[in-house]
Amino acid sequence: RPFFLPPLAIAEMALSQEIIESAAAADYALITLGRISGEFADRKAEDDFYLSAAEKTLIQNISKAFRTQNKPVIAVLNIGGPIELASWRDEVDAILLAWLPGQEAGHAIADALSGKVNPSGKLPTTFPARFEDDPTAEGFPGQEFGEPFTLLGFITTRNAEIEYEEGVFVGYRAFEKKRIAPAYEFGYGLSYTAFAYSNLKLSSKKFSGKITASVTIANTGQTAGKEAVQLYLSAPAKTMEKPAKELKSFAKTKLLQPGETETLTFELDARALASFDENASAWVAEKGNYTVHIGASSRDIKLKADFKLPKAIEAGTVSRALALD
Repeated sequence: RPFFLPPLAIAEMALSQEIIESAAAADYALITLGRISGEFADRKAEDDFYLSAAEKTLIQNISKAFRTQNKPVIAVLNIGGPIELASWRDEVDAILLAWLPGQEAGHAIADALSGKVNPSGKLPTTFPARFEDDPTAEGFPGQEFGEPFTLLGFITTRNAEIEYEEGVFVGYRAFEKKRIAPAYEFGYGLSYTAFAYSNLKLSSKKFSGKITASVTIANTGQTAGKEAVQLYLSAPAKTMEKPAKELKSFAKTKLLQPGETETLTFELDARALASFDENASAWVAEKGNYTVHIGASSRDIKLKADFKLPKAIEAGTVSRALALD
């Protein structure tokens, strides 16, 4: 295989009943699920987004052997993109998303699982419950046409095209518009401790050049940890189509000890309020009411506050350098 293509997946090791029974003598089980990456190859639904039959059997057998003895089962995901979790997550007690962490993977995973480090990451993408829930699933991977031809001297392929119809509703914006519940939403992430959000304050109730929002985060649990706080904004949609809300800023607290608090401050300028108006070739913020959402994820909103923009403003223009005929 060419060096830039992903290698073929290694077959799952067959688990005999003897192996399962001997493993159950341990205190807990660790199951690692992996996905490889490369170029010149798209992902697919079967045996990629969805687990293979061997992976499902592995989880079922290990889960049964350990959980009947009240021993926890932990799944570690060594992957580069979303996979389906909804159908099997109840068969494990914890899921650690390691992504593709490189040569220090062992140390990083051990630190997180042992509690030496309290995880504080949040999802930068939505994990759909089903492949067809993703807004791009209907058109992917497009339509091939024409006669086959050879590319780079050894790849046989055909011309293809795909039409992207999402508009501004990309990722979590589409899930909210279509009211589709994901397996795990954009911005989601757990911690070994808990955090309370309070005291959301805006610098003004009327936008004039910029506006700041501050919020107090308290560690209400028993373990030191960091919280990644997210600011989403809802904007008027009188002249342009808009998502229900969009991420505009985020910040992580320092390592907060149990009972400790920190106040985070976010700043929004005119560009943060604006959307691109194709007719005007400009970024435009419509006049009206805007809502600041402060949350732990796109669907776990803790606090809200409103401000007004008295009149529409431009936040940058572009030239029609490559206008279509």
